[in-house]
Amino acid sequence: MHALTSEQYARLHRLAQAWTRAHLRDAKTAPSFNPRLAADALCFQRYDDPVLGEQLVGALVTPVSLWLVVVSAEEPDGPQEAGARHWLTLPSGDYSLETVRLGEGEWCRRLVLLEDLSDIANRQAASRLAQRLMQRVMIADEGGEGGA
Repeated sequence: MHALTSEQYARLHRLAQAWTRAHLRDAKTAPSFNPRLAADALCFQRYDDPVLGEQLVGALVTPVSLWLVVVSAEEPDGPQEAGARHWLTLPSGDYSLETVRLGEGEWCRRLVLLEDLSDIANRQAASRLAQRLMQRVMIADEGGEGGA
């Protein structure tokens, strides 16, 4: 596995910042809002998608939800169509992701995995949750069951 570049880490940081700018105000009114958490792009790794090419796959933790996220390993050419669907095939199965815009030219493909993180104690616990998520989706499911 190849390490991410400093530019890729910067891009993932911008993604988390874009979520904050676009959604934090509304998220604070949600009953599941967790003030102990902040948007953070975690556990990203390179993945070669047969349709999209080299991608970065990881988790976006927010104060209200946990997403499986895919972004291009390189800067995107331009805005993507919001709502477009893409099937992502990972070792654990196939996942249907939706393209979402986060404002200011930032976008990603995502699958919301958890919609309520109110019981997560702190950012370290959220990071451990993201690590477990990525371990599960990046390892083949021996039971033969697919993803979402």
